[in-house]
Amino acid sequence: MSYRMLLFLLLGTLPFFVYAMHIEPSSGEEAKRYLQQFGYLQKPLESDTEDFSSEEVQEALRIFQLSTHLPGTGVLDEDTIDKMRQPRCGVEDPFNQKTLRYLLLGRWRKKNLTYRIYNYTPDMSLAAARSAILAGFKYWSDVTPLTFKEVTRGRADIRISFHRRGNGCSRPFDGPGKVLAHADIPELGTVHFDEDELWTEGTYEGVNLRIIAAHELGHALGLGHSRFRSALMAPIYFGYKPNFRLHDDDVKGIQALYGKKDKIEEEEVVTTEEPAISAEPTPTSLTPDPCNDNLDAIILGPYGKTYAFKGDYVWTITDFGISPLIRIQSLWKGLPGNIDAAVHSPRTQRTYFFKGDKLWVYTNFKLNPGYPKLITRVPPNINAALYWEVNKKIFLFKGDGYWQWDELGWSNLSSKKISSLFTGIPSQLDAAVTWKNGKIYFFKGDKYWRVNKQLRVERGYPLSKAERWMQCYYFD
Repeated sequence: MSYRMLLFLLLGTLPFFVYAMHIEPSSGEEAKRYLQQFGYLQKPLESDTEDFSSEEVQEALRIFQLSTHLPGTGVLDEDTIDKMRQPRCGVEDPFNQKTLRYLLLGRWRKKNLTYRIYNYTPDMSLAAARSAILAGFKYWSDVTPLTFKEVTRGRADIRISFHRRGNGCSRPFDGPGKVLAHADIPELGTVHFDEDELWTEGTYEGVNLRIIAAHELGHALGLGHSRFRSALMAPIYFGYKPNFRLHDDDVKGIQALYGKKDKIEEEEVVTTEEPAISAEPTPTSLTPDPCNDNLDAIILGPYGKTYAFKGDYVWTITDFGISPLIRIQSLWKGLPGNIDAAVHSPRTQRTYFFKGDKLWVYTNFKLNPGYPKLITRVPPNINAALYWEVNKKIFLFKGDGYWQWDELGWSNLSSKKISSLFTGIPSQLDAAVTWKNGKIYFFKGDKYWRVNKQLRVERGYPLSKAERWMQCYYFD
């Protein structure tokens, strides 16, 4: 989806894959394209496809295998290729790293929504297709206070249409099979179905319009994908089920957005399945938990992406969730883990990493000559750093003090109290960043603070880092 093109793939060489004798080399390229398209891999550079880390690709493959109930070997085999070839939704798969359950992508600010069906598939009668789409809406209205009203003219909140490959859709479909449909998050409201599929109802042939419509409407209402393979919001299409019911994960997710409906019948909810993948993307206690662990650093880094660091790992953050965790050295080769602070300068396109008494400087993802170097004019083990657009300087924080540093000129580097400049900010920070909206954010534990133009903490802060940044949603 265009609004979610947050992760990219460098197509590297194939030798890291261990192939069974019946796996063709072309399957490796197919797997990489799949991991790219559905958000399991992150591209560190905009060009040169020869530098991609084989370890990173192998880890992404392992995460995909676990999330689809396959052995997490990181080895491409026939079962993995078969799983990738199954028909599915076109939305990427950033999963909730903490609860292993629903991921929320946004919500409508009202509960009475309109929809318009612009055209129908010729595979079904108009009445049958319309009935299937109405049934898709009913899954959600049965468990929430949401109402849906069809309109036949004017602009509706949710707009539904069918498109053939390369015809009338800004995100073209890929022909029969593969991607079946896609949708935009609130409050964009677009839902598209691939007309190259055979759309059906009441039969195991073709693709069931009712179930796919309900899935895509889940996205249009603000739900991401679920790791539960029996959930409606699972990314891979599981086929026709005459008496399909919502999974507990579907219900909990939609109710987290819009609340409960009175007198919900409990028997309509499937609750018996366990999630396929553990919260940690690698089987080690050293892998960070983005929902519970404090940050080492956070930057608005190369190519406008938000990177969060903890231990030996880094992940990107978007409005739609977090990417799979990968090792820091997969992107910044030569950089150790457990950094103290980091900051990216849009002024020079350099990224500065601090650890102990050393400084690493990268231009985008390439280490600058001569680094790392010793830090001599500020204390070691700083807590946080940020770039401030107002005076084009980098701020370094430690304890209750801060320093201003001009990366292109001489700086006094005298220490001042944080409280002398920023009102309401705690000492001993974990991380800091100036974000896309130009506002400064400070992080400590699970809390974060945002300051206004007067450098005072805004009303309503601090808020939860886990919920607002990492999108970790908790429920009873």
